[in-house]
Amino acid sequence: MAGSVLVGGYPGLDPEPRVAQALAEGTLGGVTLFRRNIESPEQVRRTLLELSARCRADAPPLFAIDQEGGRVARLHPPFLKLPPMRELGERDDVELTEEAGRVLGEQLRAVGVTMDFAPVLDVDTNPDNPVIGDRSFSRDPEQVARHGMAFAEGLRKGGCLSCGKHFPGHGDTDQDSHFDLPSLPHDLERLRRVELLPFRAGARLPAFMTAHVLFPALDAERPATLSRRVLTDLLREELGFSGVIISDDLEMKAVSRRWSLAESSRLAIEAGADVLLVCSDVDGLFEARQALADHATHDAAFAARLEDAAHRSLALRRSCPPQPLKSAAELEAVLGSERARRLEQKLAASGGEA
Repeated sequence: MAGSVLVGGYPGLDPEPRVAQALAEGTLGGVTLFRRNIESPEQVRRTLLELSARCRADAPPLFAIDQEGGRVARLHPPFLKLPPMRELGERDDVELTEEAGRVLGEQLRAVGVTMDFAPVLDVDTNPDNPVIGDRSFSRDPEQVARHGMAFAEGLRKGGCLSCGKHFPGHGDTDQDSHFDLPSLPHDLERLRRVELLPFRAGARLPAFMTAHVLFPALDAERPATLSRRVLTDLLREELGFSGVIISDDLEMKAVSRRWSLAESSRLAIEAGADVLLVCSDVDGLFEARQALADHATHDAAFAARLEDAAHRSLALRRSCPPQPLKSAAELEAVLGSERARRLEQKLAASGGEA
């Protein structure tokens, strides 16, 4: 159960043997890819084909990536190059936004990626925000909701899971949670009217990612990722979200400066998270797994919550097992498909990158 709720990263092109072995045994939920793991789309296809071939059929792994478009894109051409989501929001053509998600989903599926950590559902209401900015579709929450749902639907049609982020909203902060712990002082009325509106619209998405942001109106002590008031009381009970709750990377300074990986992993599960990201520290990944397992042996309530999270994680992974294409020629055909070429033409006509 402890391994099933963890998704980790690794340092180079080839997965560390212990990561590959844990995936094969079903004692690790999956991996997330970064630029350091990528030489080309074809190399990703080969890597994920080899990893998935070793995995148990009843415990497929999650192969995830941040491929939003604009400045947050791990896979580069000949993979589809999307503009920042702000450009799609400004064009305000939801059919184009959905088509962008669909082509992206088809290409991600072709290399074996099963989840894109997108769309960004943050509302960009703070011009001094150092981390969101043009990653957001708009400064208007309704427009963010429309385009976020269109992009997610496109990913689904393309065969890839979506993950809306960063709940309950990172758009109005003036600090970057990679380095600091941002705090939003807004009252609940404001949060429901602005920050929460796109997440409420996306309540049927397969997954949401949490924000390492403090919301004093909800919890004055713990950021959303570690707060039961945010993840269970607000997200599960008030918004009715039944999908998988994924933590942002627990190594980010907003969390790691205050809690060890063992502590933050336990607190996130207790708060209501189902999948925990540990994106760089392989030793820490396995230490977190051991800490979760150890805590479950002497805390029955925690063991029950961990079991629930593990079941949610497994159900998500079974809903979209990796199916990387078998050959470079097949991948080339998908990357150069007529649908992809038409989308590139539309994006070029709209002033977006293609």
